[in-house]
Amino acid sequence: MQIALQAFLFVGGLTLALLASSRAVDYTRALAAALGAPAFVVGVALVSIGTDLPEIANSIAAHIEGEGDINVGDSIGSVLTQYTLVVGLFPLVVAVVPIDRRQAAPVTAMTMIALAISIVFVADGWLARWEGIVLIGTWVAFTWVVVRAVPGVIPEEPPAVRHRSRLVQVGIILLALGLVGLGATVAVRALIRMAALAGVPEFAIAFFGASIGTSAPEIVVDVMALRRGAVGIAFGDALGSSLVDSTLSIGAGPTVAPAEVTPRLAIVGSVYAFIAVGLVGGVLTARRRHDRWSAIFFVVLYLLAYVVLIRAS
Repeated sequence: MQIALQAFLFVGGLTLALLASSRAVDYTRALAAALGAPAFVVGVALVSIGTDLPEIANSIAAHIEGEGDINVGDSIGSVLTQYTLVVGLFPLVVAVVPIDRRQAAPVTAMTMIALAISIVFVADGWLARWEGIVLIGTWVAFTWVVVRAVPGVIPEEPPAVRHRSRLVQVGIILLALGLVGLGATVAVRALIRMAALAGVPEFAIAFFGASIGTSAPEIVVDVMALRRGAVGIAFGDALGSSLVDSTLSIGAGPTVAPAEVTPRLAIVGSVYAFIAVGLVGGVLTARRRHDRWSAIFFVVLYLLAYVVLIRAS
């Protein structure tokens, strides 16, 4: 009976996420065309906020409970997951993804700077309110740089949508992304419960939950965007979500309620994420394309993180 209930929740949550992601992608493409902005920029500045709502909410909730490690672990883990695993999945949908180094390089550099700041902040085992405010301010500044500095408009024929008002379109996008997050969260938790009921080892459940669960909204939205031919939105969301996680997500919690963190694991995870982000960004900008060979390398980077963290703990 329990497995049947969880299976129903899994199918229902996944269906909601897919339907909502379709609407979010359509309106995002329409908004990008109306603003005359590159789809990549809209993905970084807007879509990434919607798909990162679970991490931001988790950050605040964790710090209210005095669990700073949950915030840092989830946020830094999401940076790593999005830059390696999520981007690594792209060639499964589109065989070859063209890369504009003027887009990939600055976002990669800013994400690495944000991770470096986070490493300094967690080194003393405490995330203070002023440090959270600095991280949120860093996100605001970096997003402004992306919006102002990324050149060129990516020509794209936008889909026909019912509402033409830009403000209404933004509202619909954020609402749809919220539903994506809700549906994906319900589906992932149901799948984890089914695994537990079936006797799957706890480590496997934790591995699945850490690697897929927190990035389920990004995966759903990005895959839908790729299937619709909106590569810029998918790429912008994946990289933009990493930028959000390394700044706004980490900073939201301590801004509300400062809390302790475990320096060793936080530093090891952040340093590994820093290196991985640099390697992924370097490969993408150097090759100017993303295919199955770079995808394999990115996924290996992701899996290697678990070896590093297990040995560190």
